[in-house]
Amino acid sequence: MNPSMTENAKPTGSDTKSRYDVGHDHGDVSGGWLRAATFGAMDGLVSNTALIAGVGAAADAHAVVLGGFAGLAAGAFSMALGELASVQTANEQIDSEVRVERRAFRKHPQAEKAELAHMMQELGMSEATARQAAEEIHRDEDRAINFHIVQEIGIDPTEKPSPYVAAISSFFMFAIGAVTPLIPYLFGFEHLWLGLAFGGLGLMIAGGVASRFTGKPVWFAALRQLAFGVVAVAATYLVGMLVGVAVT
Repeated sequence: MNPSMTENAKPTGSDTKSRYDVGHDHGDVSGGWLRAATFGAMDGLVSNTALIAGVGAAADAHAVVLGGFAGLAAGAFSMALGELASVQTANEQIDSEVRVERRAFRKHPQAEKAELAHMMQELGMSEATARQAAEEIHRDEDRAINFHIVQEIGIDPTEKPSPYVAAISSFFMFAIGAVTPLIPYLFGFEHLWLGLAFGGLGLMIAGGVASRFTGKPVWFAALRQLAFGVVAVAATYLVGMLVGVAVT
């Protein structure tokens, strides 16, 4: 093998990763499946536990189960469609910004290059180094545009979250969260307090699992989520009780 070929060969993606791997990985913070799944599970737990509390304050177990499953279906589809629409809209906005940047790049290339050099100087580069870096980056239009977008609005256009993944994950996680307080009823236990206990346990588990991705202490995340849920459940129970009294 020619030594010069070995020395001049460009490292592949895996070679580069191994060469610069310093023993740590980063989680997904792009606002994709993790945010949607976490939000879906929490919302399903809080909203449906609160819903059965409000219904159970003035109705029998049959009405609680009926209301709970109606809330599950309505909430899961609402969450999924909301995530689909919101993520698609956000991605379309990013695409619009890319088109704006591309027009500016083609219409005023030197001004865009000077702008990039100035931004690099603000990051700590010397003027000469910043100008040289901007010159090299602007040799590739797509790379230059992406670099400008990242620097100007803080979003990488190549790492947009999938609206379909967000919608599907939020749908299923909402359904799982929403069915949790209904589990006792499915096994024939028609006690509201037991359903609320399952909902509270689910909130603590969901908070603890979320701490795996946030780095917060498990106990803190679990109790914080339980506290949020208790506020919502107590308020809804009070409303259900007052409405039930008013109706009767």
